[in-house]
Amino acid sequence: MRQAAEGTAESALPEELVALLTGHLKVTADAGELSGGTTFDSLGMDSLSLMEMVVAAEEEFGIVLPEDALDLRPSSTLGEAALAFAHAR
Repeated sequence: MRQAAEGTAESALPEELVALLTGHLKVTADAGELSGGTTFDSLGMDSLSLMEMVVAAEEEFGIVLPEDALDLRPSSTLGEAALAFAHAR
């Protein structure tokens, strides 16, 4: 999965994920500053913020993320989150 995450780190993030971060979770970063290699920690997000993001994503995107499929930590990247969400669809 690390190789796939690295590939996403180089590509554009899904607009839905950027909107979720900047709108619902109030991340104070311009969309252009967010990339697949950006960590949640660098955005000031902790474990509680990540859980809020998962719940919001499930509601917004109509997906269910199984616990074992989503192992996000503050050190995880936005690219890893994008992949987890894509696999849950």
